[in-house]
Amino acid sequence: MTTTKKELLPEQRDELLHTLKERFERNMARHKGLDWRKIQDRLETHPEKLWSLDEMEVTGGEPDVVGQDKKTGAYLFVDCSAESPKGRRSICYDREALESRKAHKPANSALDMANEMGVELLTEEQYEALQELGKFDTKTSSWLKTPAEVRELGGAIFGDRRFGRVFVYHNGADSYYGVRGFRGMLKV
Repeated sequence: MTTTKKELLPEQRDELLHTLKERFERNMARHKGLDWRKIQDRLETHPEKLWSLDEMEVTGGEPDVVGQDKKTGAYLFVDCSAESPKGRRSICYDREALESRKAHKPANSALDMANEMGVELLTEEQYEALQELGKFDTKTSSWLKTPAEVRELGGAIFGDRRFGRVFVYHNGADSYYGVRGFRGMLKV
């Protein structure tokens, strides 16, 4: 019997927790004042979140804790790989954009992949906050959650870091490039 439940095997869970703990300890400036034991306890009570974190990890995102939601207490995990995750590039923005392409369709879209993984695309504000923690996307770019009014006009936004600055641009939502992917956020 096959299962569709999004759950890791015990060995996968242990390996992921070990990887996340090591990354947490190597990058303390990203999460000052947070305690790994409390984060791990929360992760262990939400196995579906571990599955999503594993998806972030296997697609090259290198997820790490970047803060805590002041209202809910949820820990915020974000893709902290130096460049846009390799396993999530060459994709357009959303399903509508994907279906509108007549030729040379990409394999997937950012919103569909994020939904399948159980994560959200970063907003412009979240992307800028991430960039305060390091230098990300100096050779790549990442699709960002696009405001409805921009998307209704056929566009989508993405960000990158060039010339020592963070830029947010626009493009047709149906465009895709080998160096553009997306970064996700998971609240645990």
